[in-house]
Amino acid sequence: MVSTPLKLSEPDLSNNSIHGSISSYGIARSTVTGTPLSAEELRKIDAYWRACNYLAIGMIYLRENPLLREPLKSEHVKNRLLGHWGSSPGMSFVYTHLNRLIKKYDLNTIFLAGPGHGAPGILGPVYLEGTYSEVYHDISEDEEGLKRFFKQFSFPGGIGSHCTPETPGSIHEGGELGYSVSHAYGTVFDNPDLISVVMVGDGESETGPLATAWHSNKFINPIRDGAVLPILHLNGYKINNPTVLSRISHEELESLFIGYGYQPYFVEGSDPESMHQAIAATLEHCINEIRSIQQESRSTGIPQRAKFPMIVLRTPKGWTGPAEVDGHKVEGFWRAHQVPLSGMHNNPEHLKMLSDWMLSYKPNELFDESGKLLPELKELAPKGDRRMSANPIANGGLLRRALRMPDFRNYGVNIAKAGTTEAENTKPLGVFLRDVMRQNMENFRVFGPDENTSNKLQAVYEVSKKFWIAEYLPEDADGGELATDGRVMEILSEHTLEGWLEGYLLTGRHGFFSTYESFVHVIDSMINQHCKWLEISKDIPWRSPIASLNLLITSTVWRQDHNGFTHQDPGFLDVVVNKSAEVTRIYLPPDVNTLLSVADHCLRSTDYVNVIVSDKQSHLQFLSMDEAIKHCTKGLGIWDWASNDQGTEPDVVMVGCGDVLTQEALAATILLWEHFPELKIRFINVVDLFKLQPDTEHPHGLSDRDFDSLFTTDKPIIFNFHGYPWLIHRLAYRRTNHKNLHVRGYKEKGNINTPLELAINNQVDRFSLAIDVIDRVPKLQNIGAHAKQNLLDQQIECRQYAYEHGIDKPEIVNWRYPH
Repeated sequence: MVSTPLKLSEPDLSNNSIHGSISSYGIARSTVTGTPLSAEELRKIDAYWRACNYLAIGMIYLRENPLLREPLKSEHVKNRLLGHWGSSPGMSFVYTHLNRLIKKYDLNTIFLAGPGHGAPGILGPVYLEGTYSEVYHDISEDEEGLKRFFKQFSFPGGIGSHCTPETPGSIHEGGELGYSVSHAYGTVFDNPDLISVVMVGDGESETGPLATAWHSNKFINPIRDGAVLPILHLNGYKINNPTVLSRISHEELESLFIGYGYQPYFVEGSDPESMHQAIAATLEHCINEIRSIQQESRSTGIPQRAKFPMIVLRTPKGWTGPAEVDGHKVEGFWRAHQVPLSGMHNNPEHLKMLSDWMLSYKPNELFDESGKLLPELKELAPKGDRRMSANPIANGGLLRRALRMPDFRNYGVNIAKAGTTEAENTKPLGVFLRDVMRQNMENFRVFGPDENTSNKLQAVYEVSKKFWIAEYLPEDADGGELATDGRVMEILSEHTLEGWLEGYLLTGRHGFFSTYESFVHVIDSMINQHCKWLEISKDIPWRSPIASLNLLITSTVWRQDHNGFTHQDPGFLDVVVNKSAEVTRIYLPPDVNTLLSVADHCLRSTDYVNVIVSDKQSHLQFLSMDEAIKHCTKGLGIWDWASNDQGTEPDVVMVGCGDVLTQEALAATILLWEHFPELKIRFINVVDLFKLQPDTEHPHGLSDRDFDSLFTTDKPIIFNFHGYPWLIHRLAYRRTNHKNLHVRGYKEKGNINTPLELAINNQVDRFSLAIDVIDRVPKLQNIGAHAKQNLLDQQIECRQYAYEHGIDKPEIVNWRYPH
């Protein structure tokens, strides 16, 4: 018999027809019928699930007396009750049944918990199958270990309430909702025997990223990729509101997922015995359907878009918990979301309810005298690496293979004289990425919205096309670059791409993502979450390093004369600077050769978020390959050929950081020398932005002594920066010479402008910079009036020319550095 935990009141089970009802109560209603479990299997599986639920409650409430071997007292209960019960029973319900199928079919499976707050529902089975004790030896499989396991949850010095990096088997924390499905699909690319089961919360399903991520099924090649089995968990409520998908009819919900291209199967109800049979039959049907789809494509060698299965699981929120507390409905309502019972230390009635609730799972029938799960129940879990919590795919660093890399030096441009030739900075990078792809056709992919050609990376299509497995039209053959085995992943959703890439990296592979600078903000919070994951993972010994997340930011603010104000926003750098110095790197290479050197370094690195800013248009080229390598290795440095302070003190330090900004700063030095030939200028270029921070704040930071040597302790610094100017002040505010640091950058002054006009509007142009020097070098302040007037006149002429002709003056467009 299957036991049902104690209820304080019985729910209304009327009107439970599968067509029309949205109730989660009653005998199971399911699309797939059958009773695959024997009576003995049913008894054991229900007992295992009860153990999971018991552990989930214990994690939320207890710090002592873990098995209630003595009457529950208030001092056994935590002083602060933190955690989320509502989604936990449904998650462990599915996890338990997946274990049966993993054993039966020897499946290679991982589990992603979309409702991040349901961590107790995952931590319970992870502990029961032994993995937790294997990686945390003090959390042993006995009563003492169980006490520590309970106490550490949501407790200072312990673990968080999500499926954090500390959770074995987790690659998805769910701190921010919306990314579980895209993460899951990223895990199965190039993993043909992997089935990733993702439990999707119905609150999570209201997010934009999740809504688009359902389309990921159209990017699966059944021959070379694994499969995702999404399970939409409709428990009806968010924190204190109903969820949209739980309140629409069965027919509408079914139509929604058929429209998304899935074959939906429903399992609905609350009666444990019938629900066990229904989910067992449905999961097994879905697994066999997935294998049938894969077998058909793999046997014929013809990859076809398939209608993969998905499951809609409707159960009460807080299933098997108290039905009512203090006259208020709890189970099946939003009050079950977090902690159903509170006030244990001064409410004896609640303490008694908690004791009755926990004892209703009959822990004495689940754990032996030592506090270990009974052997007959322990046997239900898979063994070794087949346990979802121990699957090496969920600890991707164990599987990561270093990329086979071509020599980036072979892709550079020849520089006869600095600043005299032009090239499209990102185009040679595309050729380099093409050959990286060629040498790593099983573990490297390129990701981007519909922009890889726009970003001049189209050379990758010579090796691998854009993945496309939907309908083809005849005209697609004329430049469409589509293929069912393509490794370039394009969809016009930065959220989905970022989720795919993160899932791909977290399971041991490599990738490269390029996108427009103004719209990379779409994934601000995703980058935040990934940075947090990496930072925590670095302190977990059993998590091995994964490949870095490499992000090329292009189509930049300073070359948006056709798109205008909407496409002008370099503020993503400010977001990245907020994250831990242990995991973030920002590079602004000024030309092709520095870009190639930076890209090679980033592709070889692990456990970072590397942000590379480089425009796609034609720009002046400055450094030979050897010079570029040295310059990038240092991260910043003096350009001797653009300086004249050798052997003397400079009058001013001119700094360029970013491609356009470096060119304008160089042009400003020439204007200054035309007016003041004896002016001593030191020219510095910055590639590695974090060099500006002290070495006590960032591993790449310069020591104060080295910073003072370069930037002086008392001379004016005119810093021309790609992004918002205050970011430089933020990085350098503790430096000795900060009071003389004057930063120019983007100030939200733009529209449909020529490149120089946009620069003038934001005072990063050559004329404004030269005037800044005159205003800040003491010896020029009294003699520079004529020069300032001349510079202002030139600036006005340039603006008027742009208004009249729609382009910049030829002498600006064709400007070269005069040697």
